[in-house]
Amino acid sequence: MKIFVLPIIISLPLSFLLGCGSNAQNPSKEVKPNFIIIFTDDQGYGDLSCFGGEHVYTPNIDKMAAEGAKLSSFYVAAPLCTPSRAALMTGCYPRRLNMEPPSSLAVELPNVPAGKRFPVCLAADGNGLNPDEITLAEIAQSVGYRTGMFGKWHLGDQPEFLPTRQGFEEFFGLPYSHDITPSHPRQEFFKFPSLPLLEGEEVIALDPDPNYLTRSITERAVKFIKNHKDENFFLYVPHPIPHGPLAASSEIKEAYAQELVNGQKASPDLYSTAIYEIDWSVGEILSALKEQGIDENTIVLFTSDNGSANRRGSTKPLRGHKGQTLEGGMRMPTVIRWPGKIKAGVEIDELLTTMDVLPTFANLIGAKMPEDRIIDGKDVMSVLLGGAESPHEYFFYSHWGVLEAVRWKDWKLRIINGEEALYNLKDDIAEKNNLKDQYPDIVAQLKNAMQEFDTEVTKNARPSGHVEHPKALTLTSSQTNEH
Repeated sequence: MKIFVLPIIISLPLSFLLGCGSNAQNPSKEVKPNFIIIFTDDQGYGDLSCFGGEHVYTPNIDKMAAEGAKLSSFYVAAPLCTPSRAALMTGCYPRRLNMEPPSSLAVELPNVPAGKRFPVCLAADGNGLNPDEITLAEIAQSVGYRTGMFGKWHLGDQPEFLPTRQGFEEFFGLPYSHDITPSHPRQEFFKFPSLPLLEGEEVIALDPDPNYLTRSITERAVKFIKNHKDENFFLYVPHPIPHGPLAASSEIKEAYAQELVNGQKASPDLYSTAIYEIDWSVGEILSALKEQGIDENTIVLFTSDNGSANRRGSTKPLRGHKGQTLEGGMRMPTVIRWPGKIKAGVEIDELLTTMDVLPTFANLIGAKMPEDRIIDGKDVMSVLLGGAESPHEYFFYSHWGVLEAVRWKDWKLRIINGEEALYNLKDDIAEKNNLKDQYPDIVAQLKNAMQEFDTEVTKNARPSGHVEHPKALTLTSSQTNEH
């Protein structure tokens, strides 16, 4: 296979490749924290009971919030799977990575406006996160951390783009969403192959039972914690659920039904059941940390990749959903816990983003940040620990590669098809009252900020990856014969 990238050469500094960091030579001199990211799929702002959801029951995440902090203005960098995940892994806006293009490398879809493309890595479409990008896992590895990922990747399914080529020593899960199968409702257009389940880079099964995805991923995450309890580790747990098709194990269905019989207030539908299983997963991970004696030295971050896409999901009190640059598409229900460091039971309403995770984590563990490229995220540890203000002056909202909105302090300007709307998010979190006529100076300021960012990010965009003649991941002929 041959990789095509645009003619921009990105090289890693030698010091980074050698694992430079403040404690790279002798990491035992300082106790560094472990780090776990639990990243769900299509879970809305109101889909946790600690964020006001009355249709769900999430006791473990609620307890995590009581022991840590709720981040009530925490954003992803795009309202769709692939670009959102690319931003988390790299600390960059997805347009900077060409992972939210209008691009000739992306797949055209019917009923999508002219000039726009599908910024999601599909089965064997040849697109992926450029291997030259530096991921969170590679940052962790540079100072001796063990790295594991269990769940959904969705940043390219060709071998060159898999998690094992992006800093993860262990990987078990799916290369993309679990609806990308021959049973997809638009299979006539897509012609998807069977869904591969991977162990490392090897396909170990096709079309795994979706009812047991959450449980299998959780079991692997817990095993990873136990195996590496005496080492520093970075663990990434991106659940495929509650993205459709909805699923939950029979054990959880029974347990959840019993909770409702016992008087818990929540909806009995499958969506809420799937959320309950995610909550069970969080409980298993937190229990494993305590059992292994590493609870107080582990940061756990829980969030989602974009707003809910299911009519039974909730983004309340926000407006909007997956695929929109309204708050409901990009502001996520987020909880972070670090016992003894992050104050318990607090709510932090400062503007924070998934892009901040990489620089914050890098600085915390003494890893060297790459110096040969623009990183959009900021170190926000002072915000998390001590009430500092957000380091972001502006936050930009894009979709389908088009810049649609910007936030500055409490103000948000959104421009769709030339129609301008200005909201004060502090007074109007649901974005109902357009104040553009009352505050023309703020509109002008924010329009100028959008234009400057649009120009800068276009000028400094880096290439995404592309493989010529991609092939669908499947079982080997010997594996097929065995079955």
